[in-house]
Amino acid sequence: MRNMKAFSVLLALAVSGCILLGSTPQTTITVEVKNQFDKPVENAAVILDFLGSHQITKMGKRKPIHWEVRTNLEGVAHFPPVPQGTVQLQVITKEYQTYGQKIDVDTEEKKLDIKLNPPQKQYSVHGPLKPADQPPPPKPPNE
Repeated sequence: MRNMKAFSVLLALAVSGCILLGSTPQTTITVEVKNQFDKPVENAAVILDFLGSHQITKMGKRKPIHWEVRTNLEGVAHFPPVPQGTVQLQVITKEYQTYGQKIDVDTEEKKLDIKLNPPQKQYSVHGPLKPADQPPPPKPPNE
């Protein structure tokens, strides 16, 4: 009976030790979005996806982490802490080109300054379209 209690205590200590060792460091990410004139871009959608960690061994299955926030009036978006590793950042707004990049985060805090460009004209690999053919003139009625 005494051996069972000792075994249970050791097992509980081992499980709690694994949980403490398995916890990954966290990073708080702040994104500041500006336009080509260094003016803040408000209400831009900022999307953050956690892609992977720097850990060699993974205990269990990785949970997908996906955050979507909007920039405030100063063009700043704040994210809650995410695990350190590789994240994919996207910034989307109607008035500017979409921004996207994969970033490695390995510090407690990370501040990202993003500069958006104005949209470009659309182009095509095909040449310009030729005008449509005119329909032939109507034939006079037979007499």
